[in-house]
Amino acid sequence: MYLIAGLGNPGRKYDGTKHNMGFDVITELADRYNVPSSGLSMKAMYGKAVIGGERAILIKPLTYMNLSGEAIQEYVHYYKIDPETQLIVIYDDIDLEPGQLRIRKKGSAGGHNGMKNIIQCLGTDRFARIRVGIGAKPEHWDLADYVLAPFPGAVRETVDASIRDAADAVEMILQGDIDKAMGKYNQNRRKAEEI
Repeated sequence: MYLIAGLGNPGRKYDGTKHNMGFDVITELADRYNVPSSGLSMKAMYGKAVIGGERAILIKPLTYMNLSGEAIQEYVHYYKIDPETQLIVIYDDIDLEPGQLRIRKKGSAGGHNGMKNIIQCLGTDRFARIRVGIGAKPEHWDLADYVLAPFPGAVRETVDASIRDAADAVEMILQGDIDKAMGKYNQNRRKAEEI
């Protein structure tokens, strides 16, 4: 069984914001597989599905971003998930342009507070993650204001495509093809389309 966690903040005022890219990918997967919400449990909204032939639990932690690890830790313990082989975390990244993805099997938090908390709670950074680009903040913006703002309309189509790509990558990973997913998606979408 896999645990697929998309990071974000609960509440309508955060819908469609840059910091909720993880939530958006979970929504895309739930829509694709007609996953009904099973409700709230262990500090998260969750639903169960079969994706790529594998049983999976989709969760959106409701702890707010900076405490995401609390919910993930509870699911890992309750369902006896091995983070190294059965956990995928999806989250936003300001170091990637909109449309870009980066898939890794392990790594540091890279300054992302939600990831810092997950690594702290699990005691390991050895788990798969999909970073979804949101672009760097403009020079005179506060970081919190930037990540909690919606995307400008001009990039919405690119962002929606990256959400679909991230969901496709999850499917590949669940089929045992994380290296294939990394090879396909760890590139700049615009550059790839220009080749």
